[in-house]
Amino acid sequence: MGLPVIGAGIFVLTGLEARDEAGPAVVLSYVVSGTSALLSVFCYTEFAVEIPVAGGSFAYLRVELGDFVAFIAAGNILLEYVIGGAAVARSWTSYFATLCNHKPDDFRIQAHNLPDGYNQLDPISIGIIIFVCILAVSSTKGSSRLNYIASVVHIIVIAFIIICGLINANVKNYTPFAPFGVRGIFKASAVLFFAYVGFDAVSTMAEETKNPGRDIPIGLVGSMVITTLIYCLLAVTLCLMAPYKSIDPDAPFSRAFETIGPLPYPHRPYHMIPPWFAKVDPKTGTPINATVAMLAATAIIAFFTKLAILSDLLSISTLFIFMLVAVALLVRRYYVDGETSTANRNKRCLHFPDSCILRSYFCLILKHSQADQRGWLRLEKP
Repeated sequence: MGLPVIGAGIFVLTGLEARDEAGPAVVLSYVVSGTSALLSVFCYTEFAVEIPVAGGSFAYLRVELGDFVAFIAAGNILLEYVIGGAAVARSWTSYFATLCNHKPDDFRIQAHNLPDGYNQLDPISIGIIIFVCILAVSSTKGSSRLNYIASVVHIIVIAFIIICGLINANVKNYTPFAPFGVRGIFKASAVLFFAYVGFDAVSTMAEETKNPGRDIPIGLVGSMVITTLIYCLLAVTLCLMAPYKSIDPDAPFSRAFETIGPLPYPHRPYHMIPPWFAKVDPKTGTPINATVAMLAATAIIAFFTKLAILSDLLSISTLFIFMLVAVALLVRRYYVDGETSTANRNKRCLHFPDSCILRSYFCLILKHSQADQRGWLRLEKP
C-alpha cells in the first residue's frame, strides 16, 4: 500500500526548496508536511472504515456535504492530478538534460513574448505525456504492470541515493542549518506537501479490501510514517552531498552526485462529468476519452508552466481537498440531519476553531444541509 504514496515530488521539489527557502533545514520542512499529512490520514482512515466504498474523498464529501461540495472537490482532484502530472513531466526534461550533460534550458524554447514563468516551452514533456497516454489507453494490465515495475525501480533508486549519498557525505555542508529561519522552513513545507500526494488513493481500495476496518488504517498510517521517514533521509542525504547554495533546482540529486564523482488507477468521480468521458473501450478496457482529455490538459500546462508555479498550485489544490475532508468529518461527528437543533448547530459554529473563514464555511455547510432534500447524510454508495 505504501508504493502509491512515495511519489516523484521528492525528486522534483527538494532541491528547489532547499536552495531557495529552507537550506539543510528542508528535512524539518518534510517533518512538518508529513505531520500535516498524517493528520489528514486520520480523517481519511475514519471515513474509509465507516464508509468502505470506492471514490475516496469524493465519495466521503458527497455522502456528508452533498453533490455541490463533492463537485467542487472533484474539480480540485482532477486539477491536482493534471498539475502533478505536468510537474513530473517537466522534471523529466531536467533529468534528461543532466544525463546528456546539458542544462535543462538547452532543451527548452524561449518564448520572449510570453510572461515570465510561462515562457520556457518544454517539448520533451509533451513527448513523455504522449508516451504515457498511449500506454495508458492501450491496456489496463500493461500499464498496471509497468506502474508496478516503475514503483520497484523507484524504491531501488531511493535506496541507492541514500546509501551512496551518505557514504560520500560532508557534514560541513550542513552549516548553516537553517539560513532562512523558521519562516523558510514552514514556507517550504507548504510546497513540499506535493510529495505526499497519493495516500488518498489508498483509501479508494476500501471496497476491494477484505477487512477494511483493520487493513485500511494500517495501510494509510503505516505508509505515511514510512514515506515521511524516507523523504527525511533523502533530504538529509541531498544537503550532506552538496552545499545548499549549489544545489541544482531542476535535477538536484543527479547534479549532487556529479559533485562527488561517479557512482493504481485510483477510482475517481467520472459520473459527475459528461458521459462521453466515462466510456470504456471494449477492446482495451480503458476509459480512452477521459485519459486522452486529462493528459492533453496536462501536456498543455507542462509545455508552458514553470515548475515553481506548478508546485504552488498543486499544494493549494491538495490542501483544499484535505480541508474539505476534515470539515466533512466534523459534520459527520456533530451534526445529524433532522435531529440537531438550530441552536445546537449555531453553538457548534461558535465553538469552531478561531478562524473566521473556516467558521463561516462550516456554518454555511450546515445551513446548506437543511435546504438539501436528497437526504445526503444517508450512508449511500455514490
